[in-house]
Amino acid sequence: MNSDGNSGVLSSYPRRTTGKTSRLGEVISRREAIQRGIVGAAGLYITSGLRFPILANTKPIKSIVPAKSVIQIWMWGGPSHLDTFDPKPDAGNDYTGPFNKPIATNVEGIMINELLPLLAKQADKYSIIRSMTHGNNSHETASYLVQTGRKPGDGQVYPCVGAVTALFKGYEAGYTGLIPPYIVLTGPQGRFSEAGFLGSKYKPFATGGDPARTPFVVEGVVAQGITEKRQSSRRELLGKLDTLRQSLQGNPEIEALEQCEKQAYDLILGDAGKVFDLSEEKKELRDQYGMNTFGQSCLVARRLVERGVPYVTINYKGWDTHKDHFQAMRRKLPELDKGFATLLQDLSDRDLLGSTIVWWGGEFGRTPKVDWQAPWNGGRGHYGKVFSTVVAGGGFKGGHVVGASDEKGETVKDRPVYPVDLIGSMYELLGIDPDAKLPHPQGLTVYATPSPADGATVGGRLEEIM
Repeated sequence: MNSDGNSGVLSSYPRRTTGKTSRLGEVISRREAIQRGIVGAAGLYITSGLRFPILANTKPIKSIVPAKSVIQIWMWGGPSHLDTFDPKPDAGNDYTGPFNKPIATNVEGIMINELLPLLAKQADKYSIIRSMTHGNNSHETASYLVQTGRKPGDGQVYPCVGAVTALFKGYEAGYTGLIPPYIVLTGPQGRFSEAGFLGSKYKPFATGGDPARTPFVVEGVVAQGITEKRQSSRRELLGKLDTLRQSLQGNPEIEALEQCEKQAYDLILGDAGKVFDLSEEKKELRDQYGMNTFGQSCLVARRLVERGVPYVTINYKGWDTHKDHFQAMRRKLPELDKGFATLLQDLSDRDLLGSTIVWWGGEFGRTPKVDWQAPWNGGRGHYGKVFSTVVAGGGFKGGHVVGASDEKGETVKDRPVYPVDLIGSMYELLGIDPDAKLPHPQGLTVYATPSPADGATVGGRLEEIM
């Protein structure tokens, strides 16, 4: 039970059985267009404004004002729940290591790790799920499970949350931004953060580069050592040399090409591309986020959702701490604290937190019992039996704890929460029907979230904090 005494457990999800699905048209994604140099005539023409309606079966969502965006802080490798948001100070040294003095937050009764003092002051803005579970201890399959809500192995590769959000809140749903609707900062993870059977159109655009460096070299948008003036000159020269286009003025295909090219240059040289220019931000704010890759990625994420981008993932590496775990935590936790806490405060100050879901977590937790033996020297292994996730904004209440692990953080003690429960809850807050049919290339009936009939284990939507 959480502090409200509400378990929120549901036995099943209703399914709609009418409606149609549609095969999406095969088009080159905006990401691919960028990667191919933006102005390649053939590629640009293929991507020139083609739109396909979503013919998914939907039902009204109870959220009156749906969230507009998601910022996912993906803790690549799996963070220790005991050393972040589920401390167990009385479990003994073999479980706590040196972290046996958790600190109080600004919400009575909620304690977190002592190296997270800034997040402790923001606890009224987020809720902690301490009973996440799926039981999988393999990086790739656990990540796939957490990001799709589905177990691997049935012959299908399902889309992750970001791809589904891009489908229902991207270009087919009225999004008109030049920045692609699904952005990854800065490197992709692999198939478990991809579009699955939805196809390449819904893959994330991975920026590459490092936002802590000046300039932030974004793949296909910001080039190292090439000024805007030089890029403009190149565009002008290209126009003069393109005699074929000049001779075919009024041709519909050429006009479509010109429109797509204009959009591409607007992305590079116009206001859209400036979203990646952190020199526009005050130095004081950048310092608050932390002048490191993670901190500045959080700042870029805020700038992206401020401009209406529906889904942004921050891939935050360094949490697979089999060896020298506590030394790593002393480096990483202060970095996490600054970036995450400043993001929450900045979103709140700009009235963006109410419309932006912030989702923090990884593929699993880490073994509660510490391995002190060489060569691990105080390491923690993979642990999918119970772990923690943090959610904030976008309709999620702050200042709550959902579920609990036992006294040593080894098992779920109360209110198990499975990946599909969290994913379905986020979809509801985004105004996406969790039971909507997804367009499948073979015409199979596939819903946005699986049900027990699909073999999924569910605990119920997170009604306690919605």
